[in-house]
Amino acid sequence: MSKSRQPLSDEEIVKKIRNNKETELFSVLYKRYYRKIIEKCYSLTHNRDLSEELAGDILSKVYEKLDGFKGNSSFSSWLYSVTYNHCIDYLREKKKLHYPEWNSSNELPEIVDETYEEQEEIGYDRLMELLNGLHTEEKALIMMRYFDEMPLVQIAEALRVTESAAKMRLKRAKARLLFLYKNQ
Repeated sequence: MSKSRQPLSDEEIVKKIRNNKETELFSVLYKRYYRKIIEKCYSLTHNRDLSEELAGDILSKVYEKLDGFKGNSSFSSWLYSVTYNHCIDYLREKKKLHYPEWNSSNELPEIVDETYEEQEEIGYDRLMELLNGLHTEEKALIMMRYFDEMPLVQIAEALRVTESAAKMRLKRAKARLLFLYKNQ
């Protein structure tokens, strides 16, 4: 009876690359994640060509920094953290998106009703439309936390802020998203 060979996990591949110098295995990770990274970049940049360019840059950066993967979370979570960080840094530099300034000039009303009555299903397209009304960092926060289920500590690392700052920004992002939902 022959035992079918299971594909290597991401973590096993990283271990083989680091320990055995089996660098050709990075092509497996590349194939697994290239399209997903493009989609995450596109959700923040809204530009296909730029998203493909950023995805290439991100995967090059990940290859060079594989030693930075400590295994405290899944490889995909770490990779997505690098992805969001890279895209936000790019947008901050190119578009001068400074979140604290943007937040000051787009202040929410003093009292925001944060209750949500589940009266209707919100479709994916509507959710994406609402997310596009947020600052790029707020959108990234929501996506990291609820789409990619990243822990707050990893989100904070990705955004290069303290955990308490990430928690406050996430709370603000959820409040702004709910405000947009109720007022559009």
